[in-house]
Amino acid sequence: MTKTGLGQTDLWDVVVVGGGNAALCAAIEAAETGARVIMLESAPKPYRGGNSRHTRNFRCMHHGPLSVLIDSYEEEEYYQDLLLVTKGQTDETLARLAIRDSQDCLPWMQAHGVRFQPSLSGTLSLGRTNAFFLGGGKALVNAYYNTAEDLGVEVHYNAEVRHIHLAGDRFESLEVQIGDEIHQIAGRSLVLASGGFQADIDWLTRAWGPAAANFLIRGTPYNRGVVLRDMLDQGAQSVGDPTQCHAVAIDGRSPKFDGGIVTRLDCVPFSVVVNRHGARFYDEGEDVWPKRYAIWGRLVAAQPDQVAYSIIDSKSRDLFMPSVFPPVQAETIEGLGQQLGISGSALSETVAAFNAGCRPGAFHATELDGVATQGVEPAKTNWARPIDTPPYYGYELRPGVTFTYLGLKVSPRARVQGAAGAFDNIWAAGEIMAGSILGQGYLAGFGMTIGTVFGRIAGQEAAAYAR
Repeated sequence: MTKTGLGQTDLWDVVVVGGGNAALCAAIEAAETGARVIMLESAPKPYRGGNSRHTRNFRCMHHGPLSVLIDSYEEEEYYQDLLLVTKGQTDETLARLAIRDSQDCLPWMQAHGVRFQPSLSGTLSLGRTNAFFLGGGKALVNAYYNTAEDLGVEVHYNAEVRHIHLAGDRFESLEVQIGDEIHQIAGRSLVLASGGFQADIDWLTRAWGPAAANFLIRGTPYNRGVVLRDMLDQGAQSVGDPTQCHAVAIDGRSPKFDGGIVTRLDCVPFSVVVNRHGARFYDEGEDVWPKRYAIWGRLVAAQPDQVAYSIIDSKSRDLFMPSVFPPVQAETIEGLGQQLGISGSALSETVAAFNAGCRPGAFHATELDGVATQGVEPAKTNWARPIDTPPYYGYELRPGVTFTYLGLKVSPRARVQGAAGAFDNIWAAGEIMAGSILGQGYLAGFGMTIGTVFGRIAGQEAAAYAR
Protein backbone atom coordinates (compact mmCIF):
# COMPACT_ATOMS: atom_id res chain seq x y z
CA MET A 1 0.00 0.00 0.00
CA THR A 2 1.13 3.50 -0.79
CA LYS A 3 1.31 6.30 1.72
CA THR A 4 -0.03 9.44 0.07
CA GLY A 5 -0.12 13.06 0.97
CA LEU A 6 -3.86 13.56 1.28
CA GLY A 7 -4.40 15.65 4.35
CA GLN A 8 -0.71 15.71 5.38
CA THR A 9 -0.31 19.41 4.79
CA ASP A 10 -3.99 20.15 5.33
CA LEU A 11 -5.12 20.88 8.86
CA TRP A 12 -8.85 20.35 8.94
CA ASP A 13 -10.95 22.22 11.47
CA VAL A 14 -13.20 19.23 12.15
CA VAL A 15 -12.60 15.60 11.22
CA VAL A 16 -15.76 13.46 11.39
CA VAL A 17 -15.41 9.67 11.48
CA GLY A 18 -18.61 7.96 10.36
CA GLY A 19 -21.29 8.39 7.76
CA GLY A 20 -24.65 7.93 9.45
CA ASN A 21 -27.15 10.27 11.08
CA ALA A 22 -24.93 11.37 13.99
CA ALA A 23 -21.91 11.99 11.76
CA LEU A 24 -23.99 13.97 9.28
CA CYS A 25 -25.61 16.11 11.98
CA ALA A 26 -22.14 16.89 13.39
CA ALA A 27 -20.68 17.71 9.97
CA ILE A 28 -23.59 19.98 9.05
CA GLU A 29 -23.53 21.86 12.36
CA ALA A 30 -19.77 22.38 12.12
CA ALA A 31 -19.84 23.44 8.47
CA GLU A 32 -22.61 25.96 9.13
CA THR A 33 -20.21 27.84 11.41
CA GLY A 34 -17.71 28.12 8.55
CA ALA A 35 -15.48 25.27 9.73
CA ARG A 36 -13.54 23.18 7.17
CA VAL A 37 -14.95 19.69 7.64
CA ILE A 38 -13.87 16.32 6.28
CA MET A 39 -16.07 13.26 6.72
CA LEU A 40 -14.78 9.66 6.51
CA GLU A 41 -17.41 7.02 5.72
CA SER A 42 -16.19 3.41 5.74
CA ALA A 43 -18.94 2.15 3.44
CA PRO A 44 -19.06 2.50 -0.34
CA LYS A 45 -21.30 5.32 -1.53
CA PRO A 46 -24.31 3.09 -2.41
CA TYR A 47 -24.29 1.79 1.19
CA ARG A 48 -23.56 5.06 2.96
CA GLY A 49 -25.46 6.09 6.05
CA GLY A 50 -24.71 3.35 8.56
CA ASN A 51 -27.72 1.97 10.37
CA SER A 52 -29.54 5.26 9.80
CA ARG A 53 -30.47 4.19 6.28
CA HIS A 54 -32.49 1.33 7.80
CA THR A 55 -34.49 3.54 10.17
CA ARG A 56 -37.95 4.92 9.66
CA ASN A 57 -38.75 7.26 12.56
CA PHE A 58 -37.58 9.68 15.24
CA ARG A 59 -38.98 9.73 18.79
CA CYS A 60 -39.75 13.30 19.77
CA MET A 61 -40.90 15.17 22.86
CA HIS A 62 -43.49 17.87 22.18
CA HIS A 63 -45.89 19.99 24.21
CA GLY A 64 -48.62 20.00 21.57
CA PRO A 65 -49.14 19.05 17.92
CA LEU A 66 -45.81 19.33 16.08
CA SER A 67 -45.42 18.64 12.36
CA VAL A 68 -46.99 15.17 11.85
CA LEU A 69 -47.14 14.45 15.60
CA ILE A 70 -50.50 14.65 17.35
CA ASP A 71 -51.44 15.67 20.91
CA SER A 72 -48.40 15.93 23.24
CA TYR A 73 -45.57 13.75 24.51
CA GLU A 74 -44.02 15.34 27.57
CA GLU A 75 -40.59 14.84 29.07
CA GLU A 76 -41.68 12.79 32.05
CA GLU A 77 -43.75 10.31 30.05
CA TYR A 78 -40.90 9.93 27.55
CA TYR A 79 -38.41 9.36 30.36
CA GLN A 80 -40.65 6.80 32.05
CA ASP A 81 -40.98 4.95 28.74
CA LEU A 82 -37.18 4.85 28.59
CA LEU A 83 -36.91 3.58 32.17
CA LEU A 84 -39.38 0.83 31.33
CA VAL A 85 -37.24 -0.63 28.57
CA THR A 86 -33.86 -0.01 30.20
CA LYS A 87 -35.01 -1.14 33.67
CA GLY A 88 -33.34 1.99 35.04
CA GLN A 89 -30.00 1.39 33.30
CA THR A 90 -29.52 4.90 31.95
CA ASP A 91 -27.63 8.11 32.67
CA GLU A 92 -30.50 10.37 33.68
CA THR A 93 -28.67 13.60 32.84
CA LEU A 94 -27.83 12.50 29.30
CA ALA A 95 -31.21 10.85 28.80
CA ARG A 96 -33.19 13.92 29.80
CA LEU A 97 -30.91 16.09 27.65
CA ALA A 98 -31.67 13.91 24.61
CA ILE A 99 -35.39 13.98 25.39
CA ARG A 100 -35.61 17.75 25.87
CA ASP A 101 -33.52 18.59 22.83
CA SER A 102 -35.51 16.25 20.59
CA GLN A 103 -38.29 18.84 20.30
CA ASP A 104 -35.91 21.39 18.77
CA CYS A 105 -34.38 18.73 16.52
CA LEU A 106 -37.50 18.04 14.50
CA PRO A 107 -37.77 21.53 12.93
CA TRP A 108 -33.99 21.48 12.45
CA MET A 109 -34.31 18.21 10.55
CA GLN A 110 -37.04 19.68 8.36
CA ALA A 111 -34.91 22.75 7.66
CA HIS A 112 -32.16 20.43 6.42
CA GLY A 113 -34.23 18.48 3.95
CA VAL A 114 -35.92 15.75 5.99
CA ARG A 115 -39.58 15.24 5.22
CA PHE A 116 -42.07 13.53 7.50
CA GLN A 117 -45.31 11.60 7.09
CA PRO A 118 -48.00 10.42 9.52
CA SER A 119 -47.34 7.11 11.28
CA LEU A 120 -47.77 3.99 9.21
CA SER A 121 -50.51 1.44 9.69
CA GLY A 122 -49.55 -1.43 11.93
CA THR A 123 -47.33 0.67 14.18
CA LEU A 124 -49.51 0.57 17.32
CA SER A 125 -50.29 4.21 18.00
CA LEU A 126 -46.96 5.88 17.28
CA GLY A 127 -48.62 8.99 15.84
CA ARG A 128 -48.14 10.81 19.13
CA THR A 129 -44.57 9.77 19.91
CA ASN A 130 -42.71 9.05 16.65
CA ALA A 131 -42.32 11.13 13.49
CA PHE A 132 -41.87 8.92 10.42
CA PHE A 133 -39.49 9.86 7.60
CA LEU A 134 -41.05 10.20 4.17
CA GLY A 135 -39.00 7.74 2.14
CA GLY A 136 -37.49 6.15 5.25
CA GLY A 137 -33.97 6.43 6.60
CA LYS A 138 -32.35 6.37 3.18
CA ALA A 139 -34.22 9.55 2.22
CA LEU A 140 -33.05 11.21 5.44
CA VAL A 141 -29.46 10.18 4.79
CA ASN A 142 -29.57 11.44 1.20
CA ALA A 143 -31.04 14.78 2.29
CA TYR A 144 -28.27 15.26 4.84
CA TYR A 145 -25.51 14.32 2.40
CA ASN A 146 -26.88 16.83 -0.09
CA THR A 147 -26.90 19.50 2.63
CA ALA A 148 -23.39 18.62 3.81
CA GLU A 149 -21.95 18.74 0.31
CA ASP A 150 -23.69 22.06 -0.39
CA LEU A 151 -21.95 23.39 2.73
CA GLY A 152 -18.55 22.29 1.43
CA VAL A 153 -18.06 19.20 3.59
CA GLU A 154 -15.49 16.94 1.91
CA VAL A 155 -16.83 13.38 1.97
CA HIS A 156 -14.71 10.26 1.38
CA TYR A 157 -16.23 6.80 0.94
CA ASN A 158 -14.54 3.43 1.48
CA ALA A 159 -12.56 5.32 4.10
CA GLU A 160 -11.62 2.87 6.89
CA VAL A 161 -10.06 4.63 9.85
CA ARG A 162 -7.37 2.37 11.32
CA HIS A 163 -5.81 4.39 14.11
CA ILE A 164 -6.28 7.65 16.02
CA HIS A 165 -2.98 9.37 16.81
CA LEU A 166 -3.04 11.08 20.19
CA ALA A 167 -0.60 13.33 22.00
CA GLY A 168 -1.63 12.81 25.59
CA ASP A 169 -5.29 13.78 25.70
CA ARG A 170 -5.24 15.55 22.33
CA PHE A 171 -6.15 14.30 18.90
CA GLU A 172 -3.51 15.18 16.32
CA SER A 173 -4.20 13.00 13.29
CA LEU A 174 -5.62 9.70 12.16
CA GLU A 175 -4.67 6.94 9.79
CA VAL A 176 -7.28 6.03 7.19
CA GLN A 177 -7.25 3.52 4.36
CA ILE A 178 -9.04 4.70 1.22
CA GLY A 179 -8.86 2.05 -1.47
CA ASP A 180 -5.29 0.78 -1.61
CA GLU A 181 -3.76 3.88 -0.06
CA ILE A 182 -3.05 4.92 3.52
CA HIS A 183 -3.56 8.59 4.36
CA GLN A 184 -2.78 10.71 7.38
CA ILE A 185 -5.52 13.23 8.20
CA ALA A 186 -4.70 15.98 10.69
CA GLY A 187 -7.29 18.15 12.40
CA ARG A 188 -7.95 20.62 15.17
CA SER A 189 -10.87 18.59 16.49
CA LEU A 190 -12.34 15.13 16.05
CA VAL A 191 -15.91 13.79 16.12
CA LEU A 192 -16.29 10.02 16.43
CA ALA A 193 -19.61 8.76 15.07
CA SER A 194 -18.56 5.39 13.69
CA GLY A 195 -21.08 3.15 15.43
CA GLY A 196 -20.59 -0.03 17.43
CA PHE A 197 -19.19 -3.47 16.66
CA GLN A 198 -22.20 -5.54 15.62
CA ALA A 199 -20.52 -6.71 12.39
CA ASP A 200 -17.51 -8.17 14.22
CA ILE A 201 -18.77 -11.70 14.92
CA ASP A 202 -15.60 -12.57 16.86
CA TRP A 203 -16.20 -9.67 19.25
CA LEU A 204 -19.86 -10.67 19.63
CA THR A 205 -18.76 -14.23 20.35
CA ARG A 206 -16.35 -13.10 23.06
CA ALA A 207 -19.26 -11.31 24.73
CA TRP A 208 -22.08 -13.81 24.10
CA GLY A 209 -20.33 -17.12 23.68
CA PRO A 210 -20.96 -19.60 20.83
CA ALA A 211 -24.62 -18.50 20.51
CA ALA A 212 -23.45 -15.39 18.65
CA ALA A 213 -22.54 -17.53 15.64
CA ASN A 214 -26.30 -17.90 15.01
CA PHE A 215 -27.08 -14.19 15.27
CA LEU A 216 -28.16 -12.29 12.19
CA ILE A 217 -26.79 -8.77 11.83
CA ARG A 218 -29.68 -6.47 11.03
CA GLY A 219 -27.39 -3.44 10.89
CA THR A 220 -24.65 -2.36 8.53
CA PRO A 221 -21.75 -4.78 7.92
CA TYR A 222 -19.32 -1.84 8.09
CA ASN A 223 -19.64 -1.26 11.85
CA ARG A 224 -16.80 -3.45 13.07
CA GLY A 225 -15.75 -1.41 16.09
CA VAL A 226 -12.23 -0.62 14.87
CA VAL A 227 -12.29 3.00 16.07
CA LEU A 228 -14.05 2.08 19.31
CA ARG A 229 -11.44 -0.56 20.12
CA ASP A 230 -8.61 1.82 19.22
CA MET A 231 -9.91 4.51 21.56
CA LEU A 232 -10.52 2.07 24.41
CA ASP A 233 -6.99 0.72 23.99
CA GLN A 234 -5.70 4.29 24.30
CA GLY A 235 -7.43 5.04 27.58
CA ALA A 236 -10.89 6.23 26.64
CA GLN A 237 -13.40 5.41 29.34
CA SER A 238 -15.91 2.75 28.37
CA VAL A 239 -19.59 2.66 29.16
CA GLY A 240 -22.11 -0.12 28.76
CA ASP A 241 -22.09 -3.89 28.66
CA PRO A 242 -20.72 -5.76 25.59
CA THR A 243 -23.62 -8.24 25.85
CA GLN A 244 -26.23 -5.48 25.65
CA CYS A 245 -27.44 -4.42 22.25
CA HIS A 246 -30.43 -3.43 20.19
CA ALA A 247 -31.46 -6.98 19.27
CA VAL A 248 -34.80 -7.63 17.65
CA ALA A 249 -36.56 -10.84 16.71
CA ILE A 250 -36.37 -10.86 12.92
CA ASP A 251 -37.39 -13.21 10.15
CA GLY A 252 -35.07 -16.21 10.24
CA ARG A 253 -34.74 -16.10 6.45
CA SER A 254 -33.02 -12.72 6.59
CA PRO A 255 -29.49 -12.30 5.24
CA LYS A 256 -26.54 -12.61 7.61
CA PHE A 257 -25.75 -8.90 7.31
CA ASP A 258 -27.57 -5.67 6.49
CA GLY A 259 -31.15 -6.95 6.54
CA GLY A 260 -32.43 -3.70 7.95
CA ILE A 261 -35.91 -2.76 9.06
CA VAL A 262 -37.78 -4.82 6.45
CA THR A 263 -36.77 -8.06 8.18
CA ARG A 264 -38.40 -7.10 11.48
CA LEU A 265 -41.49 -9.02 12.53
CA ASP A 266 -44.27 -7.15 14.33
CA CYS A 267 -46.58 -10.15 14.74
CA VAL A 268 -45.49 -11.18 18.25
CA PRO A 269 -48.29 -9.40 20.24
CA PHE A 270 -50.95 -11.24 18.22
CA SER A 271 -49.26 -14.64 18.28
CA VAL A 272 -47.98 -17.41 20.45
CA VAL A 273 -44.20 -17.75 20.29
CA VAL A 274 -42.64 -21.16 20.80
CA ASN A 275 -39.12 -22.53 20.79
CA ARG A 276 -37.69 -25.45 18.82
CA HIS A 277 -39.49 -27.84 21.20
CA GLY A 278 -42.88 -26.24 20.57
CA ALA A 279 -43.02 -24.66 24.05
CA ARG A 280 -43.94 -21.05 24.90
CA PHE A 281 -41.37 -19.18 27.00
CA TYR A 282 -42.52 -15.56 27.55
CA ASP A 283 -45.58 -13.29 27.68
CA GLU A 284 -46.21 -12.20 24.08
CA GLY A 285 -48.60 -9.46 25.22
CA GLU A 286 -46.43 -7.86 27.90
CA ASP A 287 -46.63 -4.32 26.59
CA VAL A 288 -47.25 -2.20 23.54
CA TRP A 289 -44.85 -3.28 20.80
CA PRO A 290 -42.79 -0.10 20.32
CA LYS A 291 -41.82 -0.25 23.98
CA ARG A 292 -41.12 -3.94 24.22
CA TYR A 293 -40.32 -5.32 20.79
CA ALA A 294 -36.57 -5.11 21.31
CA ILE A 295 -36.60 -7.57 24.21
CA TRP A 296 -37.46 -10.38 21.86
CA GLY A 297 -34.06 -10.54 20.23
CA ARG A 298 -32.49 -11.40 23.57
CA LEU A 299 -35.32 -13.78 24.48
CA VAL A 300 -34.87 -15.73 21.25
CA ALA A 301 -31.09 -15.70 21.73
CA ALA A 302 -31.60 -17.60 25.00
CA GLN A 303 -33.58 -20.41 23.32
CA PRO A 304 -32.08 -23.63 21.89
CA ASP A 305 -30.24 -22.92 18.63
CA GLN A 306 -31.24 -19.24 19.00
CA VAL A 307 -34.48 -19.78 17.13
CA ALA A 308 -38.21 -19.40 17.86
CA TYR A 309 -41.48 -19.47 15.91
CA SER A 310 -44.37 -17.00 15.91
CA ILE A 311 -47.76 -18.61 15.26
CA ILE A 312 -50.89 -16.69 14.23
CA ASP A 313 -54.21 -17.46 12.58
CA SER A 314 -56.15 -15.69 9.85
CA LYS A 315 -57.81 -13.29 12.36
CA SER A 316 -54.47 -11.56 12.95
CA ARG A 317 -53.03 -11.71 9.43
CA ASP A 318 -53.60 -8.00 8.67
CA LEU A 319 -52.94 -6.48 12.11
CA PHE A 320 -49.20 -5.84 11.77
CA MET A 321 -46.50 -4.67 9.41
CA PRO A 322 -45.54 -7.82 7.50
CA SER A 323 -42.08 -9.15 6.87
CA VAL A 324 -40.59 -8.85 3.42
CA PHE A 325 -40.84 -12.66 3.36
CA PRO A 326 -44.23 -14.43 3.15
CA PRO A 327 -45.23 -16.58 6.15
CA VAL A 328 -45.34 -20.36 6.14
CA GLN A 329 -48.99 -21.37 5.78
CA ALA A 330 -51.00 -24.49 6.64
CA GLU A 331 -54.60 -25.53 7.23
CA THR A 332 -53.79 -27.22 10.56
CA ILE A 333 -51.54 -26.36 13.48
CA GLU A 334 -49.86 -29.76 13.26
CA GLY A 335 -49.17 -29.27 9.57
CA LEU A 336 -47.76 -25.81 10.27
CA GLY A 337 -45.38 -27.23 12.85
CA GLN A 338 -44.16 -29.84 10.40
CA GLN A 339 -43.52 -27.19 7.73
CA LEU A 340 -41.60 -25.08 10.23
CA GLY A 341 -39.43 -28.03 11.22
CA ILE A 342 -40.77 -28.49 14.75
CA SER A 343 -42.94 -31.20 16.27
CA GLY A 344 -46.48 -30.82 14.94
CA SER A 345 -47.95 -32.66 17.92
CA ALA A 346 -46.02 -30.55 20.45
CA LEU A 347 -47.14 -27.34 18.73
CA SER A 348 -50.74 -28.58 18.65
CA GLU A 349 -50.64 -29.31 22.38
CA THR A 350 -49.19 -25.87 23.15
CA VAL A 351 -51.77 -24.04 21.03
CA ALA A 352 -54.63 -26.12 22.47
CA ALA A 353 -53.52 -25.31 26.05
CA PHE A 354 -53.21 -21.63 25.14
CA ASN A 355 -56.66 -21.58 23.53
CA ALA A 356 -58.17 -23.22 26.60
CA GLY A 357 -56.71 -20.46 28.76
CA CYS A 358 -58.16 -17.61 26.70
CA ARG A 359 -61.08 -15.69 28.22
CA PRO A 360 -63.67 -13.41 26.60
CA GLY A 361 -62.81 -9.72 26.41
CA ALA A 362 -62.85 -6.61 24.26
CA PHE A 363 -59.89 -7.01 21.89
CA HIS A 364 -58.15 -3.78 20.81
CA ALA A 365 -55.19 -4.21 18.49
CA THR A 366 -53.66 -0.78 19.09
CA GLU A 367 -53.73 -0.53 22.89
CA LEU A 368 -53.26 -2.62 26.00
CA ASP A 369 -56.62 -4.36 26.22
CA GLY A 370 -56.19 -6.62 29.27
CA VAL A 371 -57.48 -9.60 27.30
CA ALA A 372 -55.46 -12.22 29.14
CA THR A 373 -55.14 -15.95 29.65
CA GLN A 374 -55.88 -17.84 32.84
CA GLY A 375 -54.18 -21.01 34.00
CA VAL A 376 -51.47 -20.88 31.35
CA GLU A 377 -47.75 -20.44 32.03
CA PRO A 378 -46.41 -18.08 30.96
CA ALA A 379 -49.58 -15.99 30.91
CA LYS A 380 -50.34 -13.77 27.96
CA THR A 381 -51.55 -10.51 29.49
CA ASN A 382 -52.94 -8.67 26.44
CA TRP A 383 -54.36 -9.60 23.02
CA ALA A 384 -54.92 -13.22 24.12
CA ARG A 385 -57.31 -14.55 21.50
CA PRO A 386 -57.61 -18.24 20.59
CA ILE A 387 -55.61 -19.30 17.57
CA ASP A 388 -58.43 -21.26 15.98
CA THR A 389 -59.23 -19.84 12.55
CA PRO A 390 -57.42 -21.39 9.60
CA PRO A 391 -55.37 -20.94 7.61
CA TYR A 392 -52.57 -20.74 10.16
CA TYR A 393 -49.32 -18.85 9.61
CA GLY A 394 -45.85 -19.15 11.07
CA TYR A 395 -42.62 -17.17 11.01
CA GLU A 396 -39.20 -18.38 12.07
CA LEU A 397 -37.56 -15.86 14.44
CA ARG A 398 -33.85 -15.31 15.03
CA PRO A 399 -31.97 -12.59 16.94
CA GLY A 400 -31.21 -9.64 14.69
CA VAL A 401 -28.54 -7.33 16.13
CA THR A 402 -28.92 -3.72 15.04
CA PHE A 403 -26.16 -2.13 17.11
CA THR A 404 -24.17 -2.74 20.28
CA TYR A 405 -24.14 -0.72 23.51
CA LEU A 406 -20.53 -0.94 24.63
CA GLY A 407 -19.18 2.50 23.83
CA LEU A 408 -17.35 5.65 24.86
CA LYS A 409 -18.32 7.60 27.93
CA VAL A 410 -19.14 11.23 27.14
CA SER A 411 -20.03 14.42 28.97
CA PRO A 412 -23.34 16.27 28.44
CA ARG A 413 -21.46 18.25 25.76
CA ALA A 414 -20.52 15.00 24.01
CA ARG A 415 -16.82 15.19 24.93
CA VAL A 416 -15.12 11.80 25.22
CA GLN A 417 -13.94 10.94 28.71
CA GLY A 418 -10.63 9.35 29.64
CA ALA A 419 -9.40 7.87 32.90
CA ALA A 420 -7.92 11.21 33.95
CA GLY A 421 -10.71 13.41 32.62
CA ALA A 422 -12.02 14.62 29.28
CA PHE A 423 -10.03 14.41 26.07
CA ASP A 424 -9.09 17.87 24.92
CA ASN A 425 -10.53 17.88 21.41
CA ILE A 426 -12.47 14.64 20.85
CA TRP A 427 -16.27 14.31 20.83
CA ALA A 428 -18.54 11.35 20.16
CA ALA A 429 -22.12 10.93 18.98
CA GLY A 430 -24.56 8.22 17.98
CA GLU A 431 -24.18 4.51 18.55
CA ILE A 432 -20.57 4.78 19.69
CA MET A 433 -21.79 6.54 22.88
CA ALA A 434 -25.44 5.37 23.07
CA GLY A 435 -24.61 2.89 25.86
CA SER A 436 -24.47 5.89 28.19
CA ILE A 437 -28.24 6.19 27.79
CA LEU A 438 -29.32 2.73 26.62
CA GLY A 439 -27.95 0.42 29.29
CA GLN A 440 -30.26 -2.28 27.97
CA GLY A 441 -33.42 -2.59 25.94
CA TYR A 442 -34.57 -0.19 23.26
CA LEU A 443 -37.28 2.39 22.66
CA ALA A 444 -38.52 2.70 19.07
CA GLY A 445 -36.99 5.73 17.33
CA PHE A 446 -34.70 6.62 20.23
CA GLY A 447 -31.46 5.71 18.48
CA MET A 448 -32.16 8.47 15.97
CA THR A 449 -32.91 10.84 18.83
CA ILE A 450 -29.56 10.15 20.49
CA GLY A 451 -27.69 10.47 17.19
CA THR A 452 -29.39 13.73 16.21
CA VAL A 453 -29.09 15.44 19.59
CA PHE A 454 -25.50 14.47 20.32
CA GLY A 455 -24.40 14.74 16.69
CA ARG A 456 -25.52 18.37 16.69
CA ILE A 457 -23.85 19.05 20.05
CA ALA A 458 -20.60 17.38 18.95
CA GLY A 459 -20.49 19.37 15.72
CA GLN A 460 -21.11 22.65 17.51
CA GLU A 461 -18.50 21.95 20.17
CA ALA A 462 -15.84 20.69 17.75
CA ALA A 463 -16.28 23.73 15.50
CA ALA A 464 -16.11 26.12 18.46
CA TYR A 465 -12.89 24.48 19.62
CA ALA A 466 -11.37 24.73 16.14
CA ARG A 467 -11.99 28.49 16.03
